[in-house]
Amino acid sequence: MQIDASDPTVPAPARPRRDPPRSAGARPFLLRLYLAGSRRAAGIAERFLRRRLAEGKEEGARLGERMGEASQPRPEGQLVWFHAASVGEAASLLELLRRLAQARPALRCLVTTGTVTSAQLLADRLPETCLHQYVPMDVLPWVRRFLDHWRPDLAVWTESELWPAMLTETHGRGIPMLLINARISARSFRRWRMMPRLAAALLGRFDRILAQDALAGEQLTALGADPERLSVEGTLKEGAAPLPYDEAERVRFARALSGRPVWLAASTHPGEDEMVLAAHARARRALPMLALILAPRHPARGDALAEMMRGRGLAVAQRSKGEPIGPDIDVYLADTLGEMGLWYRIASVSFVGGSLIEIGGHNPFEPALLGSAILFGPHVRNFVDGYRRLSDAGAAVLVRSEGELAEALVATIAPDRAAEMAAAGWAACSEGAEVTDAVLDAIGTLLDRKP
Repeated sequence: MQIDASDPTVPAPARPRRDPPRSAGARPFLLRLYLAGSRRAAGIAERFLRRRLAEGKEEGARLGERMGEASQPRPEGQLVWFHAASVGEAASLLELLRRLAQARPALRCLVTTGTVTSAQLLADRLPETCLHQYVPMDVLPWVRRFLDHWRPDLAVWTESELWPAMLTETHGRGIPMLLINARISARSFRRWRMMPRLAAALLGRFDRILAQDALAGEQLTALGADPERLSVEGTLKEGAAPLPYDEAERVRFARALSGRPVWLAASTHPGEDEMVLAAHARARRALPMLALILAPRHPARGDALAEMMRGRGLAVAQRSKGEPIGPDIDVYLADTLGEMGLWYRIASVSFVGGSLIEIGGHNPFEPALLGSAILFGPHVRNFVDGYRRLSDAGAAVLVRSEGELAEALVATIAPDRAAEMAAAGWAACSEGAEVTDAVLDAIGTLLDRKP
């Protein structure tokens, strides 16, 4: 597989620093300056939150949580705090949390996220041993209020959302810190390279860092992470349990689509939807009965997408409005949250979005676990190793344009070919499931080490 070696979203890492990283206790000038501003930022942050609330991006009844005010009591006993930025990161934790509850029944877990959609997802899917709160903004008094209440025995960050006040205050209280699924975007890598002392000071506060892939490990080391505390383990998204679904709904859709080949365009973004629709139109020349399920990354775009597609003369049924799918429907718009497990099970071929444009790609393991052949674009920096392994196994096909997408779709949607790719995807995912074991081991080691 050739994933854009020259793609600007995949920069080569700088050479690792030859001098050792600064001690975790050191505070370079930029960090001291940031913390001084953070102490006085409550007023500005409150106005920012009110604006987000007006835009529907915050939950009014729980706005206090964003200011560090707990809405639930702290459970008794040991508590592990997990932070995940949004939906994808939160979903990647679910299998880990389930297995952690089995291994340590007395342990309780707090999961924080920053988006309403992630809170909605976790409300239905968190194990009973876990609870959810919104993460406080990085305002030092709010961070202290949050930590004063929850007093975690271990803090686990997911992927790459690193806030200086939160990291510094957590480390200052002697709380062990673990970074899992660690990666860094091209933009963030360039920005942090301009502040090497600050990057090294923050990364040096982690007791362990588990990187997603070799590129992420090299980049984090180049920014000052201690190589002796860093290991490449993969991503939890690789070892996650299959997405849930409603079997009655699957049967209903299977009957409604009986006799029609079906493909899915999952987690698409603006600019990508148009390419998907053009590919669908081309593929229908060879497959006149072809049906498309379009599941945008952000369901709130549903109304605008439906209007755009109807303006192109397409017959559209919109999931959020309860519109039924019938033999005359060209596109079923799946503009709801938390149903991707249903769509992957229905579609024999899935295009995974965020990859034909420079987003970085989305999780390929979800369709691979659910028996869907995979098509993807070249911009998959977030999952380079995963897409490479699935491609090498024959489970995924790289496409670089709407024309190639149409051609690959026609070639892969044939029942025998789709089934062959699905079997290869399942086998490839099974090989990577040990990543969850590695994270569990790291959590156990840090918890047992804490006095």
